[in-house]
Amino acid sequence: MVAETVPGGVKKKSIDFTVFIIFMKSEDIILSPIHVLDAQRKAGNIKTRDIVSAVMNRRRATEPVLNAYIHQIPDEVCLEQADCADDKLRRGEPVHILEGMPIGVKDIFNVIGTPLTCASKILTGYVSPYESTVTSRLKDAGYLMTGKLNMDEFAMGSSTENSAYGAVRNPWDTDRVPGGSSGGSAAAVAAGSCLAALGTDTGGSIRQPAMFTGTFGIKPTYGFCSRYGMSAFASSFDQAGPITKDVEDSAVILQQIGGFDERDSTSLNIGKPDLVSGLKQGIEGMRVGVIQNLDLSVCDEEIRQNFEQSVDLFRKNGCQIVSVNIEHIQHSIAVYYIIACSEASSNLGRYDGIRYGHRSPAAAKIGDVFRLSRDEGFGNEVKLRILLGTFALSSGYYDAYYSKAKKIQSMYRRQFQQIFSDIDILLTPVSPVRPFKLNEKMDDPLQMYLADVFTVIVNLAGIPAASVPSGFSAQKLPLGIQLMAGHLKEADLLRTAYWFEKQAALEYPPQKI
Repeated sequence: MVAETVPGGVKKKSIDFTVFIIFMKSEDIILSPIHVLDAQRKAGNIKTRDIVSAVMNRRRATEPVLNAYIHQIPDEVCLEQADCADDKLRRGEPVHILEGMPIGVKDIFNVIGTPLTCASKILTGYVSPYESTVTSRLKDAGYLMTGKLNMDEFAMGSSTENSAYGAVRNPWDTDRVPGGSSGGSAAAVAAGSCLAALGTDTGGSIRQPAMFTGTFGIKPTYGFCSRYGMSAFASSFDQAGPITKDVEDSAVILQQIGGFDERDSTSLNIGKPDLVSGLKQGIEGMRVGVIQNLDLSVCDEEIRQNFEQSVDLFRKNGCQIVSVNIEHIQHSIAVYYIIACSEASSNLGRYDGIRYGHRSPAAAKIGDVFRLSRDEGFGNEVKLRILLGTFALSSGYYDAYYSKAKKIQSMYRRQFQQIFSDIDILLTPVSPVRPFKLNEKMDDPLQMYLADVFTVIVNLAGIPAASVPSGFSAQKLPLGIQLMAGHLKEADLLRTAYWFEKQAALEYPPQKI
């Protein structure tokens, strides 16, 4: 094994996961995906307690710097759960691949009996009285929750600097952001303070932080995962999904959390998905699309070159590269923010300082309770988006903004349906910029919003997409490409990502942190 310096001062070792590992050191454990560790414990080479202990130690070492967690489950509770999994293994009982595995949860999901903040002061003191569907399904598999992960307040941001609990730092370079809004989830997985994490994606909030931290992240088709128990930002866009060390782990988790839920009116009646069995089928004969009228001039030069190299990798391996055009694609960022802010304005009206959460001690009258509690409880970015959304929905402006945005969204959906009748996968960059410095864009909201210029159209169309590590910049910062697939084509998306992950490892520096 060749040692290299990696985030947080740990020595990274290039591990061939196909090789039988007799003894695994702590640094090997935190670098390894769940499916590898599960195989090792079932072979009797390590114990679940060893895995959890290594992750807890890593969490303790990195949290003072990264600030990835808002709420941590105590070490002793986690170790007790690990021992339960080991007891089952010792008795020869079946153990799910996720059982006892330390997984973090973005603090936007209700987990019964634990605090829920959405990284906002407005929810101070709130403890979840019920369980979200996706975390309930992870509980069915016996997962071990390491804690609730930091995020941009109510998932509104692209850097995880908009948190009432402080900014999250990128483990590759702690002077830089990890992306957002699922920055805590991505940073924790990259650093090894959990093995995988749940995030949410409204306009790129899984994919962009996955790119910024060298992890794998997937946003499924809208309706693939239930939104029940997930705090709403923009209800017609929000989707849960995993951030993991590799594609196979995401396939396992997404297969577990996906499927129909009668408690969510937008849930698709798709039954139980099978996303793992076809991972290794390859990409032979695939038609891969590239958007001809996508403006790549907004990209950093290294990102543009890396994207072109990635397209060439598909071409060299027998894929037919097809040029496509998306009408009015240049308006996608504006269309997204009009709709998202409008829905946020409506959804966040429930936080009134009366039923739960923060209530202003300065309120003397009932009207003051609502006004002052919201003013004190919400951060600046949330207030800005509420104002933008309220304006777009107001009398005289609804038809000029919101109504037109919804019409363009419908046009995007029709176009993507047509495009994916002719191709299998669509490629774009994930973000036009590399991980940027903390506070670099905080005073320029427009530049912050433009960091999502390549991701928002996926949410507008409701299709699945993923961020796959594709190399490193000259400054050793992670790069990634975005893969899109047709409606409910998660299996095709994941097997393509799996193939690319294996191929890119030959072309670029190692991606596994």
